Amino acid sequence: MKLLHTSDWHLGRAFHRVNMLDAQAEFIGHLVTTAREHDVDAVVVSGDVYDRAVPPLAAVELFDDALHRLADLGVPTVMISGNHDSARRLGVGAGLIDRAGIHLRTEPSACGVPVMLSDTHGDVAFYGLPYLEPALVKDEFAVDRAGHEAVLAAAMDRVRADLATRARGTRSVVLAHAFVTGGEASDSERDITVGGVAAVPAGVFEGVDYAALGHLHGSQTISERVRYSGSPLPYSFSESDHRKSMWLVDLDAEGAVTAERVDCPVPRALVRIRGALEDLLADPGLVRHEGSWVEATLTDPVRPADPMARLTERFPHTLSLVFDPERAPDDPGVSYARRLAGRSDQQIAEDFVAHVRGAGPDAREQVVLRDAFDTVRADATVREVAR
Repeated sequence: MKLLHTSDWHLGRAFHRVNMLDAQAEFIGHLVTTAREHDVDAVVVSGDVYDRAVPPLAAVELFDDALHRLADLGVPTVMISGNHDSARRLGVGAGLIDRAGIHLRTEPSACGVPVMLSDTHGDVAFYGLPYLEPALVKDEFAVDRAGHEAVLAAAMDRVRADLATRARGTRSVVLAHAFVTGGEASDSERDITVGGVAAVPAGVFEGVDYAALGHLHGSQTISERVRYSGSPLPYSFSESDHRKSMWLVDLDAEGAVTAERVDCPVPRALVRIRGALEDLLADPGLVRHEGSWVEATLTDPVRPADPMARLTERFPHTLSLVFDPERAPDDPGVSYARRLAGRSDQQIAEDFVAHVRGAGPDAREQVVLRDAFDTVRADATVREVAR
């Protein structure tokens, strides 16, 4: 069975101030063309279809167009909700849409109920595991403490239990939206840390033939059977070295996996450039980047006059301007943002406690802080979905 694995469309999202809707529409066209030209048996979409719980109308219309085109193509599509989606909104009409061969899986309680597809070698069971927010699904999965590994492991137990009831030789595919250990994150994914932990081990997917993952925006191979497709378009300059693509996966009669990447159309190259303003404006080696989307980091010791206006004369698609004067890390002039770079909310809070009272939090206080951050983030998720 030949599968086309994609995820993280983030319909409705902009790239800095650039509206990406046309580029997203071009990607949908490319997806449909690829499915037709490669004669795929199924398309799998592993979450974050939309960029937010209440997407703009233009994004909803594009999604509707995508569903119609995939249905017209006659290629079954299995799709789950991600942490940016409203599972309830995305799942509206799922029962009716199911009849058109578009299978939306947004309910955690249905993790163990597969979409069954067949080829000449027999059945393939597709299990859709939507994003499982631990605080919201811990009761559904009867876990003692809300955590990503616990709820995902419980969901996979349901998958394996159902698979055990299927005919011998039934192959299996799991769609999941999660941060799996070994994956490389970028700046454009929303933090899903719970209890100080965001990642789950790849071993949680043991027992299935292929795990089609979503959430991380870079295409990655965790193992031959566990892969991220990545987002089809860039959504931060941290993705400037990404090759945007989908996975074309071949599942043979025995469940062995082979996969190749199919490149996605990207509207414009991304580049990060760094240096003093005058050097960037004069460097002949940067000619090749004059048509790219540019993030410029200026290292001038004193902020130059009109830097954005001067940069856009040479690099008209400059979207981001960062000031990072070359100073020693302990220099009092180092920016607050630079001092906090790479530190989690928990670490920043612990640093604050140490600053105001002269000693950092003890183990019990660290747990209190962690629980507070988890509660606030879960509450924000509930409120966003309820809008």
